[in-house]
Amino acid sequence: MSEQILLPIGAINSENAEKAQYSLEKARQAHERYLIKQQNNDLQEAIEYYVDAVKLDPTIPESYYRLACLMWEQGQISITTAIEQCKTACSLAPSNMNAHMYTGFFMKLALDFNSAEKEFKSAIKMSKFNSARPRLILAQSILQKINVNDGNVADYVGFFYYFLTGTMMLAWDKPTLKMFYKNIADDFSVFKYNTIGKFFEKFKMLPAAENLYKKAALKTEHDEIFYNRMGDIALKNKEYDIAVDSYKKALDTNPLNRDVWAKLATVLQTFFPDLINEAIDCYERLLDFDDNKAPIYYELGHLYMAKDDKINSISAFKLACDLEPDNPFYNNSLAFAYSKAELFEDAINHYQKAIDLNPDNEWTSIVCQALGALYAEVNGNVEAAVATYQAGLILDPKNYDLYLALGDIYMAQYDLDKAIKAYCDAISLNPADFKGYSKVGIALWENDFLEEALVAYHKAVELNPENEFAHNNLGILYLDGLMDAEEALEYFEQAIELNPSYTLAYFNAARASEKMEFTNDAAHYYQMAIDLNKITNDLDENDIKERLHKLFEL
Repeated sequence: MSEQILLPIGAINSENAEKAQYSLEKARQAHERYLIKQQNNDLQEAIEYYVDAVKLDPTIPESYYRLACLMWEQGQISITTAIEQCKTACSLAPSNMNAHMYTGFFMKLALDFNSAEKEFKSAIKMSKFNSARPRLILAQSILQKINVNDGNVADYVGFFYYFLTGTMMLAWDKPTLKMFYKNIADDFSVFKYNTIGKFFEKFKMLPAAENLYKKAALKTEHDEIFYNRMGDIALKNKEYDIAVDSYKKALDTNPLNRDVWAKLATVLQTFFPDLINEAIDCYERLLDFDDNKAPIYYELGHLYMAKDDKINSISAFKLACDLEPDNPFYNNSLAFAYSKAELFEDAINHYQKAIDLNPDNEWTSIVCQALGALYAEVNGNVEAAVATYQAGLILDPKNYDLYLALGDIYMAQYDLDKAIKAYCDAISLNPADFKGYSKVGIALWENDFLEEALVAYHKAVELNPENEFAHNNLGILYLDGLMDAEEALEYFEQAIELNPSYTLAYFNAARASEKMEFTNDAAHYYQMAIDLNKITNDLDENDIKERLHKLFEL
């Protein structure tokens, strides 16, 4: 935001002066509420009224130094601009203690300790016995000066003098005591509701806790605290819509609450896949708070990946890797993003780096599987793929999917013995999964082990009766292996029932019907195969048509 120094202009009329005092009073009230409750809407209201007061009557010094303090706190102006605004207040009212105290405060922040000390001493001289605040702030300034510049004996003496006298004078500093009392009363009210609410939560009385927090938000106006707690309760109850709504209300009160942004981002990312853009916005807000930005970029990368936004996902993962180049998880995700974008060499490089870092053998074996697939499917480098899969199995000998992938490589090379062994090793690890039986069934059939292939496919169907491919393949074994068209047709029809768009199952059902001399049924199945094949392109259409025509040849 562009910086502005608000300077006095011309004379004002009595009407504007009266309006300015009204705005100033409203600003003071909002400012006081902000100091007590730390709610962002009070801060914004205070700034708006102070700005109005300056516009209506540019001769009121209080508007300048208080506005400078709030605008600096929000990051709207620099320390230099804040000092200039406070100096404007001093020029308007040279005897105003607060104007000098605020000027000294900002000079202290700018590490101009000598100038700050002069302003604080001016404030002390003006306020005399009511100088507790400038004395304590001066003590703090001297202590900071000692820490920065290795102060001398006079600095140490000055620190203790102003600290002790400032502490003693607090007893008759009425504005400070008044604010202290209001803060204590407000804190006690929040403490009371918090304590009772936590008691309810501890004993699983969550509805009672939620009702109490609703009442507390209304009574204390600390929406940020209590809506945050209501969000946590809703999350425990798996009421994710309510959790999101509560966290948003907390952020409406204070959009600078980093923890609530993190909670909202996590809930949106985990439970609301349709609200990806909102989750992205939350993580981007978190970038304003956290110095450790790498994990945030990592989460953003996954969200962009879910949107199929390849460019932004790569960019986010790359930023995470740039900040933490030796993080294996970031390298793995970046490799995956590169592979989705078909930047395969970059993907291979980062997969290799993730494997070299090897944070965990089981995890790294999964990365080996991804890298091996790239070698095989993209580069056509079977040897590298096999070597990578074998390296993964050394890391984790219980990786079921890696044995299946190794079997698929051997199967593609038509090395049937090695494929069968790999699939059998997988089955021995996980005998309750149908995929191993389906794959070994094909390899056994190709290797002329018909009986063993039948056993494997019957087991695959038993484990997963909803798998149309297993039914179709089992039908092929009966039709082409055992010449049992009747048994085969039952499996083909089951495959069609499970997947009415399964072109190959219609074709096979037609072949079985033809062998059984069910001409009309065969014609129907062939015609369905032709119609579906226009979409799937699984088969040679001319072959199907020839078979269909032959049904009616004399």
